[in-house]
Amino acid sequence: MALLGWLNDQLLKMEWLSNLVAQLVEHVFRLDIGSRLGGSIHFFIYDAIKIIVLLSALVFGISYIQSFFPPERTKKILGRFNGITANILGALLGTVTPFCSCSSIPLFIGFTNAGLPLGVTFSFLISSPLVDLASLILLASIFGWATAIAYVIVGIVLAVVAGTAIGNSKLEKYVEPFVFSTISSSADADEQTLSTRDRLMYSRDQAVGILSNVWVYVLVGVGIGAAIHNWIPETWISAVLGQDKWYSVLLATIVGVPMYADIFGTLPIAEALVAKGVGLGTALSFMMGVTALSLPSIIMLKRVVKPRLLGTFIGMVTAGIVIIGYAFNAFGHLFV
Repeated sequence: MALLGWLNDQLLKMEWLSNLVAQLVEHVFRLDIGSRLGGSIHFFIYDAIKIIVLLSALVFGISYIQSFFPPERTKKILGRFNGITANILGALLGTVTPFCSCSSIPLFIGFTNAGLPLGVTFSFLISSPLVDLASLILLASIFGWATAIAYVIVGIVLAVVAGTAIGNSKLEKYVEPFVFSTISSSADADEQTLSTRDRLMYSRDQAVGILSNVWVYVLVGVGIGAAIHNWIPETWISAVLGQDKWYSVLLATIVGVPMYADIFGTLPIAEALVAKGVGLGTALSFMMGVTALSLPSIIMLKRVVKPRLLGTFIGMVTAGIVIIGYAFNAFGHLFV
């Protein structure tokens, strides 16, 4: 257990990096890390490097696994199942696709076009930006393994329940016709056998591509987190999002919707909010609102589904996030 604790602290939490950055701030910048400015600089440099390093390594590893499951093969596998089993597999597939909500929509179109049940594709669409293996590791590095595992489980449950409900509602007629009419010319193509070198190159390209798309959001998120952590008084935050406020979870979810970022950019903000006394469920609800219900992704989804289906999706996911948030606020102490 002592060895596991050491590995968790040094590999995931990167305490060695925190100490190294503290030395940098104090001896090079000549600032006390206990001061607002020194603490902000320490928070920013440490969290930014930690998240980018972990994200790069994790996306590379996940992409290598993904190289064994190209889209056509995945469609064939999912097509063998039906009912809730297919929804569970669709949600689990989303956990190994490190995409933001906007990047998940083209795959959603492809799966729907390939004839997969609508509910299964929505289970994938919900879980893909909300939960993935990289977020599990990053959440564990900040909030601990118990919280990270609980978050992943409830995220998958939300994807399965909402996807199943949408599937049982028979809403296929509210999908735009072009989604079904654009048949991929590679649908029946033979699967290509990749060499180990090809898989490594693919993993490298995926890691570089995803990092190039999210690094700005990571830095912005870390910057906001540093400001919250060191400059905004705890009394101000508690007055708006304190655990005693019944509306805090709902407000955090709604505030997150207009933003556009992935889970990696919102983690530092959630970390800072919890450090200021905001309930764990409130912080996670904000994070889930940003990743699963961002305004840009809703605008993109509106182009492929009609208002009734879009409203059903938004309503179910919002309700699920709020329920999860209040549950974490009520029982979050069990995971700390």
